Amino acid sequence: MAKLGCQIRGTGKAVMKASFGGVAAITDAIATAVPASQLKAGVKSTATSQAEKKETEKQDQPAQMKKGGMPPRNKKNFRSTKSGAGMTQAGVEAYRRKNPGSKLKTAVTEDKPGPKRAARRRSYCARSAGQMKMFPKAAKDPNSRLRQARKRWKC
Repeated sequence: MAKLGCQIRGTGKAVMKASFGGVAAITDAIATAVPASQLKAGVKSTATSQAEKKETEKQDQPAQMKKGGMPPRNKKNFRSTKSGAGMTQAGVEAYRRKNPGSKLKTAVTEDKPGPKRAARRRSYCARSAGQMKMFPKAAKDPNSRLRQARKRWKC
């Protein structure tokens, strides 16, 4: 009696391994092990497909996390609109814990910052001026988050 083993691959072909026997034994084994409809359609065995389903489920789990790994919106992490909007120091630290290698910093609020911080302030003010043009309603409302943040940054 010949030892036969059949392995189905994703190409739709069966690969046979026979330790003893001829071509007739191999073709008989293919006919009994795998129906021709599965070979033509490229259908994989149920054991393989179940294992693949589990792997794809594991890969889908990280996609359920919040986009960008932002910390929760609460009083600890974000300022209210009245107090100048933007993230607090605790919020920035929480963000940096979730995103290693991040260089996120808090607002430049001092009157006479050093040259690098002053350049950062100018850059923020230029970017937020573009936001004022894109959102005219926010630009007109003195209590909008955009206006309050610009006030806090001293733009």
